[in-house]
Amino acid sequence: MIVAIANQKGGVGKTTTAVNLAAALAMRGRKTLLIDLDPQANSSISFLDPRVITRSTYDAIGDADCQLADVIQPATSVENLFVAPARIGLAKLESRLVGELDAHFKLKDKIDRLGREYAHVVIDCPPALGLLTVNALVASTHLLIPIQSSYFALEGTDDLLETIEKVRQRPNPALRILGVVITMHDKRTALGRDIREQIQKVFGGKVFKTVISKSVRLEESPAYKESIFTFAPESTGATDYYSLCEEVIERVEARTA
Repeated sequence: MIVAIANQKGGVGKTTTAVNLAAALAMRGRKTLLIDLDPQANSSISFLDPRVITRSTYDAIGDADCQLADVIQPATSVENLFVAPARIGLAKLESRLVGELDAHFKLKDKIDRLGREYAHVVIDCPPALGLLTVNALVASTHLLIPIQSSYFALEGTDDLLETIEKVRQRPNPALRILGVVITMHDKRTALGRDIREQIQKVFGGKVFKTVISKSVRLEESPAYKESIFTFAPESTGATDYYSLCEEVIERVEARTA
């Protein structure tokens, strides 16, 4: 399974979802790779000391002589989890790739060269629908869309769905929307309940049963270079993300069957 976590809106819990889904998959005992495609590099610094990141996804994608295997490092706090880290320089990659005939396939080619080394690959996309996100969609088998439980939740989803359709028409017909996960949800408010209903109306059965509740512990964990499972294992955040992981596995296995 190669799953891209994408939504062009910022602040919807993309990185939190990528980090904790990857950690939950690794905790099931399967070798898991987290690829950071966001120049902000928040996924990377959730598990690695930025001072030890010498080569990044910028080098692996932009340099023909550098492979993903050359930049991957084991996560400090989770067994079976490995990270292909990003650095701020990744922001320059899009302008470098523009005009190259195989620009959309760069990441896919590099992942293919890893063979079957990783049971699961999770890709944290930047908050934009540019070449980096398209590279992730072309390389992935599945897409998971986090949508924040807020007033403007569905703004921009049309653009995302349009991009997905374009990718499915040509470069990656096998791409499937695995589901939509509602994040930062406050079930105590009427607004929270209304927004959940709106998202349900638009996406129907694609919406995961698991909803990620608003949680201070989830916001704090990256500062300690940990996933929610080691930082606050008894928290609602840990329960929510483990439950999401179980649903993800169920949906992938149902599709495969």
